[in-house]
Amino acid sequence: MIEPPQFPLAAPPGRLVWGVAALVHALSDALATRFAACTVRGEISGFSRAASGHCYFSLKDADGQAALIRCAMFRRAAGLLAFSPAEGQQVEVRGRVAVYEPRGELQFVVEAMQRGGAGALFEQFLRLKAMLEAEGLFDPARKRPLPRFPRRVGVVTSLGAAALHDVASAFARRAPQVELIVYPSLVQGSEAPAALVEAIGLAARRAEVELLIVCRGGGSLEDLWAFNDERVVRAIAACMLPVLCGIGHETDVTLADFAADLRAPTPTAAAELAAPARLDCLAALKGFAATLQQRVQRALDTRRQRLDHTSLRLARPTELLHRQRQALAMLQHRLASAVRQASLGRAQQERQTALRLRRAVTVLRGQHLQHLASLAARLDALAPQQVLARGYAWLSDARGAALTSATQIAPGQRIAATLADGRLSATVIDVERSDRVSR
Repeated sequence: MIEPPQFPLAAPPGRLVWGVAALVHALSDALATRFAACTVRGEISGFSRAASGHCYFSLKDADGQAALIRCAMFRRAAGLLAFSPAEGQQVEVRGRVAVYEPRGELQFVVEAMQRGGAGALFEQFLRLKAMLEAEGLFDPARKRPLPRFPRRVGVVTSLGAAALHDVASAFARRAPQVELIVYPSLVQGSEAPAALVEAIGLAARRAEVELLIVCRGGGSLEDLWAFNDERVVRAIAACMLPVLCGIGHETDVTLADFAADLRAPTPTAAAELAAPARLDCLAALKGFAATLQQRVQRALDTRRQRLDHTSLRLARPTELLHRQRQALAMLQHRLASAVRQASLGRAQQERQTALRLRRAVTVLRGQHLQHLASLAARLDALAPQQVLARGYAWLSDARGAALTSATQIAPGQRIAATLADGRLSATVIDVERSDRVSR
C-alpha cells in the first residue's frame, strides 16, 4: 500500500503534531513496554496456517464477553506446538501486545500456546453433534450416492457470496453442460438458519434438480454457525434430493457436513465432485467409440473372411462335385465291403450251425438207437419163445385157451402143450392140486 505524501501542517507555537507513522510507532513502543510479556486465556476463532508456516487467528473472550483480539504466531513458535490448534478450542497463549504498523491494528504476538479446554460455542457444537448422532442423522447407511452425470444441479448459498462465484466458475470451466439453479439464502447471522431451511425445502418441493449443493466460503466458527443449527441439519437429513456440502475451507467442519450425503472441503471442490469434467467425459466417450469401432471392424473382418471362403467354394463347383463323387465312391466301396463281410459272416454262421445240427442229430440218433436196443433186449427177455427155450411149456385146452390153473383141468381131459421147438397133444391122467397159489 502506497502512503500519500505527508505535508507539514502549520501548528501554533509550542503545540506537538504527530505523523501517522510516528504515532503508531509510539503506541507500539508504549504497548511493548507495558505488555512486554503476558498470558491471555480465550477461545480460538478463524484459525488459519499460511504457506509460510505462520499462524493467524483471533482470540474471543472465554466468558462470552464481546471482546476479540487478533493474534499472530510465527513459524518458529508454531513449530514448537505439541498439538494442532482448532476452531473453538480454549487456549492460554503467552506473548506480547503489539501494533501491526502497516494497518495500525492491535495484535497479540504469540510465543507459546497450551490447551485451556473447549470454548463455550465449541462445547455447544459437541453437545448438539452427540445428540444428532445418537438419533442416527449421521449414520453412513443413510448416505445416498450422488448422480453420476447430473443435468441440473441446485446451489443453496448467498447471491453475493464468493462461494457462488467459485461454484459457477468451476462448472463453467469443467462441466458447462450442467445447468445451475440457484436457491438464494442467507448464510450468516441469526436469520440464516430459517433462510437455509426454506431454500432447501424449496429445492426439494420443486424437484427440478438431481443434486443440491449447500455451500459458503470460509470463516470463523461464529461465521459458520448457521450450518451448525439443528434446523438446518435436520432439513438436510430429510431432503429428498442428494445433498453435497461444501462449507468453508478444508479445516472447517460443520454439523451440516455430517448430515449431508457427501462433504467437500471447499465450494470449488463441491462443484468438482458434483459432476465429472466435460473433457474427461469426452475422453471416455472417445475411448468407448474407439473400442466399439475396433470390435465392429473385427466382426466385419471375420464375416469378410467367411464370405471369401464361401465365394471360393462357389467359384469352383466342379471341385465340389469331384469331392462329392469321391465321397460317394468311398461310401459305395464301404457298402460293398460291408455286404461282402456280412455275406461271409452269414455263410460261416450257417456252416457252423449245420455242423452243430449234424453233430446233434448224430448224438441224438445214437441215444435213440441205444435206447431201442435196451428196449429190444428187455422185450426179447420177456418174449414167450425165450421162456419156452428155458424149459417151460405153454398149456392150452381143446379150444386153444391157456391153462393157468389146476382147477381148469380134469383127469382124462385132452390138452395141448407147446414147447420151444414143437407142439404135442396129451391126455391128463391125474390132477394134483397144491395149496400154494402163485402171486
